[in-house]
Amino acid sequence: MTRIIADISVSLDGFVTGPDPGPDSGLGTGGRALHTWAFSDDPEDRRVLREATARSGAVVLGRRLFDVVDGPNGWDDKTGYGAGEVGKPAFVVVTSSPPESVRLTGLDWTFVTTGLSDAVTAARERAEAASSDSGKDLDVVLMGGGATVGSALDAGLVDVLSLHLAPVVLGAGTPLFTGAVPRTLVQRSVTSTSTATHLTYDVSRAARPVRR
Repeated sequence: MTRIIADISVSLDGFVTGPDPGPDSGLGTGGRALHTWAFSDDPEDRRVLREATARSGAVVLGRRLFDVVDGPNGWDDKTGYGAGEVGKPAFVVVTSSPPESVRLTGLDWTFVTTGLSDAVTAARERAEAASSDSGKDLDVVLMGGGATVGSALDAGLVDVLSLHLAPVVLGAGTPLFTGAVPRTLVQRSVTSTSTATHLTYDVSRAARPVRR
């Protein structure tokens, strides 16, 4: 069965980028440290990355993140989903208007201008088709940015939340949670390495009251 998985790296103080992210500055000041685990030689870090990409049937991302990964300092043959050793799922971008041009023409891009819910629906259809072709269950991965993941959680679109908690305090940047809808999660796994703590939660589609 195709699941909707929100998968994102986050600092100890809750930021998914450093200050001033953008096409020219990437993940902002200090933001690259959030993804140290993805380049680590630690066997557990490698396993987490390998398993996540192996189940990716389609990937959803917001326009700001697209502008970063498709920018001059973004993905290439060695990093990101553009890397040669990583599979190439369909990519669905939530945007108000499609870009005039795309640098990463070797990847399968779809631009959805009618909102996040429609983008997730389109990604699910692509992932289910890929599952049928491959003979194995593939998922939809919401890889960011923070506003896209947070909005998807608030809208009840997410089945699984996968956080990669980096041992860094950024002090500022793009927060993952801003005025989030309270809900109860079920912790499924915790994997600690020298570069991150990998946390997996099942997410209730309906928000549950949280006692204060």
